[in-house]
Amino acid sequence: MKVEKINQRPLPDRLDLGGYLERFGRFLARPKPVAMEGDIHQHYRFVRALGQAEIPEPPEMPDLDDRLARLRKQGILHLEELFDFVRMIRYFNRLRALGLPEPVGSWIAEIDVPDEVREVTEYFTDEGELSGLKEPELYDVEQALRRHRAEIRESLRRLTHASKLQEYLVDTQIHLQNGEETLLVRGGFSQAVKATVVGRSSGGFFYILPEQVRQLKEREAELLSRKEAIVWRYCREFSALFHRWERFLGWLDRQFDRFDHYQARVRFARSYDYEFVLPHKGREIVLHDFAHPAIEKPVPVSIDVSKPIVLITGVNAGGKTMLLKSILSAAWMAKYLLPFRCDAARTKIGHYKHLEAIIDDPQSVKNDISTFAGRMLEFARLFRERDALVGVDEIELGTDADEAASLFRVLLEELKRREMTFVVTTHHKRLASLMAAEEDVELVAALYDEDRRRPTYTFLQGSIGKSYAFETAERYGIPVSVVERAREFYGEDKERLNELIERSTRLEAEMRRKIAEVESTTEALRRKEARLKELEEQMRQEQRKVLATLENRYNAATKRALAALKKAENAEARQLLNEAHRHKERAKLRRKEERQHPDFQVAQKVRYRSHTAEILSLKEKEAMISVDGMKLRVPLRELSPAVELPKVKKPKVKRSTDVRVEKGERAALHIKLLGMRAEEAQEALDAFLSDALLHGIGEVEIIHGTGTGVLARVVSDFLKRHPRVKKFYRMPGNMGATIAEL
Repeated sequence: MKVEKINQRPLPDRLDLGGYLERFGRFLARPKPVAMEGDIHQHYRFVRALGQAEIPEPPEMPDLDDRLARLRKQGILHLEELFDFVRMIRYFNRLRALGLPEPVGSWIAEIDVPDEVREVTEYFTDEGELSGLKEPELYDVEQALRRHRAEIRESLRRLTHASKLQEYLVDTQIHLQNGEETLLVRGGFSQAVKATVVGRSSGGFFYILPEQVRQLKEREAELLSRKEAIVWRYCREFSALFHRWERFLGWLDRQFDRFDHYQARVRFARSYDYEFVLPHKGREIVLHDFAHPAIEKPVPVSIDVSKPIVLITGVNAGGKTMLLKSILSAAWMAKYLLPFRCDAARTKIGHYKHLEAIIDDPQSVKNDISTFAGRMLEFARLFRERDALVGVDEIELGTDADEAASLFRVLLEELKRREMTFVVTTHHKRLASLMAAEEDVELVAALYDEDRRRPTYTFLQGSIGKSYAFETAERYGIPVSVVERAREFYGEDKERLNELIERSTRLEAEMRRKIAEVESTTEALRRKEARLKELEEQMRQEQRKVLATLENRYNAATKRALAALKKAENAEARQLLNEAHRHKERAKLRRKEERQHPDFQVAQKVRYRSHTAEILSLKEKEAMISVDGMKLRVPLRELSPAVELPKVKKPKVKRSTDVRVEKGERAALHIKLLGMRAEEAQEALDAFLSDALLHGIGEVEIIHGTGTGVLARVVSDFLKRHPRVKKFYRMPGNMGATIAEL
């Protein structure tokens, strides 16, 4: 069966986008459809790149198809017609000089105008006239024309001040009559001047062209004819050259159209603070803070259309139709990469092959078709399409509501299988209740402010809204008594049902508001917690840096003190230095005891004894670590955060084979064992320690060097066996010396 076609307005007009498109058209260099051929993703990249640059406004350009067709037939174009091509070429030259961001810059750079075509542009002035600087004959003619026009003005001026003509002049002005510069005089003027009558005024006066001026005019006409001949010659030559490059000019015209699409969108978005949204491959629509361009003071719309069917119910005049138009408008503008007002970072719009809006009443006396029959024709047409976004306003329009509920439920379910998404507005609760249980149906309710008795133009997803027909009737001037009688006929049971529906809607709205507040508070707490953790980590890092700095300073100070002691041999200073070492060791033990439960993390670098390790796993009081390729389970108290301390250069010590034990009134505080054999070192060390014990020295320094480490082990073994040595340790920052406490 052939489906009859219904006359409909264009989709943008049905979506109230006519004014929006009119404003957009003002930014185009010439009128054209909004659709762009090619890959929308590539267009999006070009538009985003141009959004980062300042674009010169393109010249207004007529449609050049007719001129290109005449060039193909070797026709001759007029000067102004040739100049349109020149303006286009000059505009692209300006764009090349700007250095536009990529990928636009590379594209514009590829538009290489042939040299002989570029030379033509040099023959034109900015006003579109031929330049006399390129053609000497034309220059001479233009100069002669200027002189003759100056002589004409001067002759007329002299005549207006001539004494013999004064009594015949009506005024001293120069009047333009039939394209001629004339004087306005009374009758009898022929006695004062020889002239030709050009016309008469309404007052019976005469417009005259004096004879001497007429002669100058004739000379001017000859010069104009010579100029036209020169111009015609150049038009013929330029048209012949453009004929050879007709294909290039046609291609350039298409590139101009493409750039015109881009620049108009960018400048339009800047002027109205609009944003671009690139459609994705899915079919869902998520709008955040969307504002329909037709609304002067819009309430921003945020809605999630992720299901195949969206059913909008609720208060009359509450914005249901505008919500439907907003969803379809956003999809239509994104499809053609047109900017609009929204939160682009949170807005997501699917790509649909077709967009349909069943909004208008299709009833037509001319076609002898009813409202319902027209709706059926529109739905029948949908069975021939796939992958479409369809908006249906007042779906039950034109027939019995109960029958329509069952019919449209089946129609929507069947068309849904053809990859179609429907946005439907209705006041029919039976249809909403029939479809509410479906998983693929999203319910949206337009909300009503009971206190102010007005719609809020906001929406709640997941609920059925009440129509508020009686309240709306009162708001628009229907007498209260009439509305009350209507309520009585409507029935208490149905009114109670409506109240329950509205109460559930209000409760759900309140619940969602509180959930949003809780989520907002929770998110704020999460941010604060993250910030506190960040500050804690910063403080720990600063603490580790301070400790490392103090450690370095301590080591340096100790080194300087030892160096000074070597020169002064002060026993009291040596004891104070020993006491400082003991305080340091006790501080280390206290910090170790305080870190019984350190805040370690998996994969953290730590120190285990003298090794650097990595934590593999954590338990309450122990950790699995990886150290030198081995896995060990160790107590947490034996671990410490790894701190990279600045390296302290080891002092260079000259090797010597001499053994010198300094003698004097007091025993020496240090001994050098460098270069000794093991037996010699043990004998010298035994004598040195005996001398120190006799003089009551509590701490001595044994210099053995690093070398192969043999001498250091000999010293350590000897000190372990010596009965009067309390403890010994390597010199901090200098592994070539050992400190022994006696």
